Amino acid sequence: MNIAGEFRPYATATEAAPDQARSLLLLRDFLRREWRLIAFMTAASLALGSVYVGTAPRKFTAQADMFIDTKGITSPRSENSQEHQAVDDAVVESEIETTKSEKVAKAVINKLHLTDDPEFVAPSNAITSRLARALRLTNPSEKKPSSAELERRALGVLKDNLRVTRLGRSYVEQIAYTSLDPDKAARIANAFADAYIEYRLQAKYEATRRASVWLEQRISELRQQASNAYKAVQDFKAENGIIIGVEGKLASEVELDQLGVALAKARADTSQARAKLERIQRILEQRPEKENFTIPDPVVTDALNSPVITKLRQKYLENQNKQAEWSARYGAEHEAARNLRSEMAALQRSMWDEISRIAESYKSELQIAKSQEEAIDRRMIEIFQQSGATRQAQVHLRELETGANTYRGIYEAFLSRFTQSVQQQSFPSTEARVVTEASAPTKPSSPKLAIALAFAAMCGLGLGTLAAIAREQFMYRRVHTRDQLEKLLSTPCLAAFPAVSKLRTRWRGGHASAFQQINKAAPFSATAEALRYIKVAIDLHPVKPKVIGITSALPGEGKTTATAALAAFLARSGARTLLIDSDLRKPALSKMLGYERRLGLQRMVVDRLRLEDVIINDLNFNFDVVPSPSGAPPSNSSDVLCAPTVRLGLERAREDYDYIICDLPPILPIADVRAVASLFDAFVMVVEWGTSTNEVLKAIQSSPLVSERLLGTVLNKTDEAFMRRFEGYSDRRYSYYQN
Repeated sequence: MNIAGEFRPYATATEAAPDQARSLLLLRDFLRREWRLIAFMTAASLALGSVYVGTAPRKFTAQADMFIDTKGITSPRSENSQEHQAVDDAVVESEIETTKSEKVAKAVINKLHLTDDPEFVAPSNAITSRLARALRLTNPSEKKPSSAELERRALGVLKDNLRVTRLGRSYVEQIAYTSLDPDKAARIANAFADAYIEYRLQAKYEATRRASVWLEQRISELRQQASNAYKAVQDFKAENGIIIGVEGKLASEVELDQLGVALAKARADTSQARAKLERIQRILEQRPEKENFTIPDPVVTDALNSPVITKLRQKYLENQNKQAEWSARYGAEHEAARNLRSEMAALQRSMWDEISRIAESYKSELQIAKSQEEAIDRRMIEIFQQSGATRQAQVHLRELETGANTYRGIYEAFLSRFTQSVQQQSFPSTEARVVTEASAPTKPSSPKLAIALAFAAMCGLGLGTLAAIAREQFMYRRVHTRDQLEKLLSTPCLAAFPAVSKLRTRWRGGHASAFQQINKAAPFSATAEALRYIKVAIDLHPVKPKVIGITSALPGEGKTTATAALAAFLARSGARTLLIDSDLRKPALSKMLGYERRLGLQRMVVDRLRLEDVIINDLNFNFDVVPSPSGAPPSNSSDVLCAPTVRLGLERAREDYDYIICDLPPILPIADVRAVASLFDAFVMVVEWGTSTNEVLKAIQSSPLVSERLLGTVLNKTDEAFMRRFEGYSDRRYSYYQN
């Protein structure tokens, strides 16, 4: 049966709060518990910060502003885009690193003779070095450092105290140097600016000088290469008979173009001659076979324009008019009319003969046009065949010309660049300039009191918070409060006994001393109230348990003292109480009461005695005791506790006693509690303040019966002051029992 199963642990104020306010309550409880540790760490950190501020040397920082040289570094842009060009962050950062470079720093060292300044070449002021000198661990006869070593020391000090930053996103950098001497800080800051400008001038001069030497050699090579390439082009043209005409065309290509035009004209002429011939042939086909007086009317340009045909037509028309007139006057058969008609027939034949002559001329023109067309066509084929090889050679010629033009272009570009380099070498310049010179500061830059103390306070708060969190995490791995124990086991914490050293009455004697202190506590004290709380929890439980086992997870947690104190308290309240020492391995209860040599459970089982035979009536505390002997512990203690004699004795004792309290052995070291768990109605676990939570959980989980019948826990050996802070209750709860 589950005695403690229905009992739910009461909710604390933090648990009962809404989710929105729970975090604030948790924070409040955390600060209430750990404010002393956080305050101590903060105060200690502030003290250390104050010591640092008081002992740290005063340092001064001088600053010089310089416009960075970006000419020749940024990519070239057109004049129209220079006003809108963006700031090149990479260029600015590169120049800042150049300002901090070792070469510039060495120039500053040489200019200001810093290798002779003790601030830069003195031995290290580190703590280890100072301790070594104080303890005289260094050899005073060491040789004087070399110039290289002195320079290396000065470089280290310069780099440690130099800071070069960029002002916004501009091309202006700020050179800040920190030194113990304000005048020295200003001199070094200005020296870095001057050294950077000189470095840029020297770098430009060296770059242009090296470029000029290299360009001069390269120009000679390029001149020879361009000349060779041009000669190769001319030689190739001569070998392949390539003649370039106007607009870069070959002569054959120009001739082909001309022949194409001529061929087109010849073909047009041929077509025209053929058309004229066909037209005049159709006219000739109209020539009558017999003589008639129809006048030929050839619609051909040459026929119409022919003067012979024109005269013949005119003569024919005149004769025709005469013949008509004379025929009308003298008759058609008149000799004159017949003569006119004969003349008209002759004229008609002459006109047709003239037209035939024109047709023959058209045939001749057609033959000439065809011949010319064929000649041009043959010439084009010949030239095209001849230009095939020329075109293939022209491909290689184009390659040679491209190479020649490339070499010439490179040569001209290098020649122009060489001219510029010579000019720049003659007149080196830089755009870098000092905008604001550094002046000697009037106030120290470090240590800064407000910042140092604020940083110390923040560090103290942080370390204190971390220490408090670590302490809380450590606490949660061990039992320190009743709430923690209740949440861990989901069962109520019935009582909390303070540590013996915290009690007002001082006793000595181990378990007996602790038992006497608890037993003689004032009736209205917190200790008595804790015992009363255990009794009330037992009495009010619905099952009304009589046989109650008191156990613990590990030995030494005070379960024997708590068992004896509870039995004495129950006996004083008038209840019939039986106290049984069930820890056969280490019968501390019997020793504490002085019954270690009397008959006990072991003898009862061996000799099959009744429980009444081994019960001792303790007149000092008014309860009955069943002790255990202090001789050799039995190897089978669990078998002794599970013996039928013990079971029967407990059944009889239920009728005679109101409470049967058994001091059981711890759960984890031996298996006795797990073996006899079925004999008990309820269990009370005593947990020592500071016990590991894992050990407590292992003990409860090792026996399901103990877990189900666990009535509650007792937190023993507590620290009252600690409990006040970590349980979140006011002091009134504890001070209520002090009077």
